[in-house]
Amino acid sequence: MGKASGPHQAQAAAPARVRDWRKAMSDHVAYSLLAYTALQIFVTVKALSDGTSGLLPYLALIVLVAGIIPALRWFERRWVELDDAEAADEAYAQAFRRDITGLWLLAIGLPFALTVLFKAVLSVI
Repeated sequence: MGKASGPHQAQAAAPARVRDWRKAMSDHVAYSLLAYTALQIFVTVKALSDGTSGLLPYLALIVLVAGIIPALRWFERRWVELDDAEAADEAYAQAFRRDITGLWLLAIGLPFALTVLFKAVLSVI
């Protein structure tokens, strides 16, 4: 008999895809920075613009985005230092989920927290 061919044989021959925790965390850090920046633009800068005029809201945006980068890099640092075997180890799944939960809570929550803080300060001034 000849060899069987078809889609089932190709699927069986394909190696299982292994998750690389380093790349996955780097992706989450990049996307969370984009989300954080967008929220800063649309939430915090809008709140600052209502209370002030001029370049202050845009200067605040630059400072706030520059200030978040070290915090986001802190999340990434632990994962970038993994060797190839550790980067594919499923034992890191729970720690990874914990870190990305914290990362996204920071990226989404901080712009809203800062907006509340800025509004409170502007109402006192």
